[in-house]
Amino acid sequence: MKKSVGPAALFVSSLSALSLSESALAQAPSSPAATTLAPVEIIAPQVRPRPPGRVRASQNPRRGAATRPRPREVATPTSAPPVPAVPPQTATVGQPPVPYVGGQVGTGARLGFLGNTSVFTAPFSVTGYTSKLMEDQQARSVADVVLNDPSVRNDAPPFSERDSFFIRGFSVTNLDTAYDGLFYLANPRRAFLEGIERVEILKGPSALLSGGTGRVGGTINLIPKRATDEPLTRLTTSYTSNSQIWNHLDLGRRFGDNKEWGVRFNGSYRNGDTPLDLNSAEVGVAALGLDYRSERFRASLDLNGSIQNITAPTSLFNSAAANIVVPPAPNGRINTSSRDEFIDSRYKMIAGRAEYDLLPDTTMYLAGGGSQYNEDFLTSSYRITNSNGTATNTLAVQPQKLEGYTGEIGVRSKFRTGVVGHQLNVSAVEANNELYRGGTLGFTSFSYVTNIYDPVRLPQGRFQTSGFATSDDRPLLSRLTARSAAISDTLSLLDDRLLVTLGGRWQDILLRGFVTASGPTLGTESSRYQEARFSPAVGAVIRATDQLSFYGNYIESLESGPTAPALANNRNTVFPPVVSKQQEVGAKYDLGIVGLTASLFQIEQPNAFTDPTTNIFSVSGLQRNRGIELSVFGEPVKGVRLLGGVTLMDAKLVSTIGGRYDGNDAPGVPVTALNLYGEYDLPHWLAQGVTVTGRAIYTGDVFYDQANTQTVSDWTRFDIGARYAFTGPSGKPAVLRATIENVADTAYYLSAARGYLAVGAPRTYMVSATFNF
Repeated sequence: MKKSVGPAALFVSSLSALSLSESALAQAPSSPAATTLAPVEIIAPQVRPRPPGRVRASQNPRRGAATRPRPREVATPTSAPPVPAVPPQTATVGQPPVPYVGGQVGTGARLGFLGNTSVFTAPFSVTGYTSKLMEDQQARSVADVVLNDPSVRNDAPPFSERDSFFIRGFSVTNLDTAYDGLFYLANPRRAFLEGIERVEILKGPSALLSGGTGRVGGTINLIPKRATDEPLTRLTTSYTSNSQIWNHLDLGRRFGDNKEWGVRFNGSYRNGDTPLDLNSAEVGVAALGLDYRSERFRASLDLNGSIQNITAPTSLFNSAAANIVVPPAPNGRINTSSRDEFIDSRYKMIAGRAEYDLLPDTTMYLAGGGSQYNEDFLTSSYRITNSNGTATNTLAVQPQKLEGYTGEIGVRSKFRTGVVGHQLNVSAVEANNELYRGGTLGFTSFSYVTNIYDPVRLPQGRFQTSGFATSDDRPLLSRLTARSAAISDTLSLLDDRLLVTLGGRWQDILLRGFVTASGPTLGTESSRYQEARFSPAVGAVIRATDQLSFYGNYIESLESGPTAPALANNRNTVFPPVVSKQQEVGAKYDLGIVGLTASLFQIEQPNAFTDPTTNIFSVSGLQRNRGIELSVFGEPVKGVRLLGGVTLMDAKLVSTIGGRYDGNDAPGVPVTALNLYGEYDLPHWLAQGVTVTGRAIYTGDVFYDQANTQTVSDWTRFDIGARYAFTGPSGKPAVLRATIENVADTAYYLSAARGYLAVGAPRTYMVSATFNF
């Protein structure tokens, strides 16, 4: 199938051109500019005075580059100039910003095309969770990482094939997760963490920062691992109840006279039964990250692949009948699925990024990649019909394939005009997402009555799916193409005490639908929608002191407009893009050993419905979420680390069908959510090298329906753990870890959003041993 040519198509040729350009510069006549290394500005730790015995580093960049001299690397006569391991501030290829004290979050994170920015001077709410935290918590996918953020809630069962999220009360699917700043490349169902260095969560809409459609509540970005200067050979073996064995190899090396070439490989395989009855999962992951760095040129190439085969996947109750009392959640071990049910998936991806410093403070970059995801399954959909747990189950086969292609080109530049500093950013992006599904599926559905507490399971061998169509046979159902161009300028005023970001993104969204055929042949185009819009944004930061900052922003998100349904009087009418808007103010306080943040936000999302009186379909609905977020991270006392916070939310249905539910609470959004994780290093005289951990997660009760007549109870989950760090047989560090999740074995609905009821996991045991060689 012929693809449109966009920024992604320019990547390989431009990469070669940049390499040739650098080679030509290296052969040019010597000059002061040619023999002096490019100045490098990094987000680096700042050492502050501490009481005796407590001197620690904390990153706290406060002054702009132009207000202070920048360091210069000096080459020795017997060696080539060293290559900086951390990229310039206008670049992103290389190691991410250093961790904050405690090592659990980064001091900076990537804000889309704005690049790496300190979390304390960003005019948005953003957090980057480190690989150290993921390892210490024995996280398996992004769903485990977001358990540290009170503004994020998982929206899919833990033993299913997917992760899905609610951020600030709005749905964000895993399809909208970015990989190294590029969308539609990450696994659209579940992003595994073996090759991931950081999981960054930007809260709020992001039209200016990254473009694309949707992502009203926030954006998750995955930063891949890169080889460090020190060689790494790390093997981790884990056991998870009931019999999941997981082996993970992490291997990193740098080569060349100046360690300019880097290779980082992560491979893992796990298989076995889970705590869910009848359920087993097989997961294999391979992630290869290559990178090159020189004085002015950097490039990276990532190759990822994974398989996930699940037998008797977890139960997802798709709906509950109106006017019934929602039955309490069953114990997380009860599985309503039958042994014949399965979900098998295959995923592969390639992504590349290159950047060249045209000037010491000006970097041009190119990035692009593609991905393919295949999914074959026989699974259940449940509708609860009675408060005693009676449900109707419908089995279905619906193989599908997803393909994504994305490319980006841009420039970041820092300069001054008089007393005003600038960071100018220009970017152009093309993102494509294709869904292959439909046509003749063979067996499509079969229904029967069951109970969520005492499930009826069909005898093994009842259904044979070997002769059915597979995901490779599916025709193209829809194709989304989003093209955009963005520009922004961050103005630094008053000795960099005032930072103002102004910008906007022009987006052109093209969505096409196709009449499906009985095989992989492309059908005729059945619908076509195209609309363009400019989305402005503004952000400001006032640095009251070197430690205290106040910020505010206005930013939008953009979604493709809906089409009036066939039964509406204005059927087939296509509506313009739906614009969601956020206003936010907040404060950030960096104590050097502890970071504190607070924010107040409001997000308005328009909704569409058909008026029952006029039978006219329109975008007349509105949901408004207002919230308060408080968060903490760092090491307030030596050996004691804290991470978490609390979110208070007021989510209202402002405008609904016929005004019937105006003023009601939005379904599935809790008023209160709390996450708090803590670590304590036991004194050496008691148990040298031992750290104990604990986490509390609380989610308030929610309404299930718009009428606010059906409720789902609140829940609290406690996790405990410990780890022991010591010197292994090879003379290098080793760690033993043990964790118990959901210690009290609480039965609860993890989520009641979008009309779904997702049951949380039962008590789960995890142990692991990590050795460096």
